[in-house]
Amino acid sequence: MDGEFVKGDKLVLRGLVFHGFHGVKPEERKLGQKFLVDVDAWLDLRAAGESDNISDTISYTDIYRIAKAVMEGQPLNLLEAVAHNIAMTTLSKFPRISAVRVKVGKPHVAVHGPVDYLGVEIFRSRKASP
Repeated sequence: MDGEFVKGDKLVLRGLVFHGFHGVKPEERKLGQKFLVDVDAWLDLRAAGESDNISDTISYTDIYRIAKAVMEGQPLNLLEAVAHNIAMTTLSKFPRISAVRVKVGKPHVAVHGPVDYLGVEIFRSRKASP
């Protein structure tokens, strides 16, 4: 199952902004920096659509709290590890979620030229991928 080909219902969290201390450079660990996070979480939302009851879905704020805890928590060297931690925590806490896409970006990077951000995007699902 590839994130590009997943269809169906999903919860969408866009433009989450956190200050964290992730990175391999000493100044990143000491001063920290701004990170941008997007999360997609695939699950069947039909029951929630029909019942209009929060118990038939997963609250966006619960997923937000996971992203916040990882982003503002224990510093990691790589954005790959940060994104993976958000995805795997989300999957482990919410069995109804079948797949998660996490994008983590750093808007302030030392490159010669204008950029919106540099970062990673990962996809994790409950099904084994090739």
